[in-house]
Amino acid sequence: MIPFTQTIFLWQSGVLLLALVVVSLIVAYVTAPGAGSAKDARACGVDPSFNAPALCKRERPGEWLEYSPVLTIILVLLAGGWLAREFASKPVIMAISGLNTYNFLFLMLGALLHWRPRSFLDAVARAVPTTTGVLIQFPLYGSIAAIMTTVKGMDGQTVAHHISTFFTQIASHDTYAVLMGVYSAVLGFFIPSGGGKWIIEAPYVMQVANDLGYHLGWAVQIYNAAEALPNLINPFYMLPLLGVLGLKARELIGFSFVQLLVHAPLVLVLLWWLGGTLDYVPPIAP
Repeated sequence: MIPFTQTIFLWQSGVLLLALVVVSLIVAYVTAPGAGSAKDARACGVDPSFNAPALCKRERPGEWLEYSPVLTIILVLLAGGWLAREFASKPVIMAISGLNTYNFLFLMLGALLHWRPRSFLDAVARAVPTTTGVLIQFPLYGSIAAIMTTVKGMDGQTVAHHISTFFTQIASHDTYAVLMGVYSAVLGFFIPSGGGKWIIEAPYVMQVANDLGYHLGWAVQIYNAAEALPNLINPFYMLPLLGVLGLKARELIGFSFVQLLVHAPLVLVLLWWLGGTLDYVPPIAP
């Protein structure tokens, strides 16, 4: 086991976070559109007052239910019971880290805040047209992930195994951070899993770190930080913005791509440099 004190609570992690926040803000300030090309919410077709659209006339019993909070309340109560059971039976960090639980929680929160089913459905319908391209993208990413992690060759090994083995075999103690960072970033571009593929790749990555006497907690941070880089061009974080402002991903990618150009070398250098300040700590038996 590797405690949080050896990963996210390291002072090196704090330095990395602070550096990335400062650099991100500087790049965002420099690349921000000027007054002549900037658009406000109204220019994007969004009502700044966020007034809810007028309710349609209800003529059928089913339509009365759509505009009644009764269904929402029942659904949220059932969901709340399940979530309470989930959090009671597991450590909080494990319960919330499951993507299904995470998505379900925010889905129910959205329904509750809209109060009426029709309002919630209308909001989703307005958001979907602007996120259509992304919705089509991610099933393709899922296919790539399946090919990489489940399809086996003549030797019985997966593509992910061969790729990770190649990088781990050529790594040394001094080059581990850079090579693992490149490996994680490249693979994250084709499989933007938000860290989900770690469970498959951890055995190779961590075994090599242990064999090389490299700090195991920082090995986790290397994978984590580098794996996040492709998110600057894979619009995970853009979805709410696209839905709210009615923008297209191509209208934002240019700005985030500049961030990627700056962050990629910065992250790799910081991971290599900060990793050199850490000594190897043997893993703790559970």
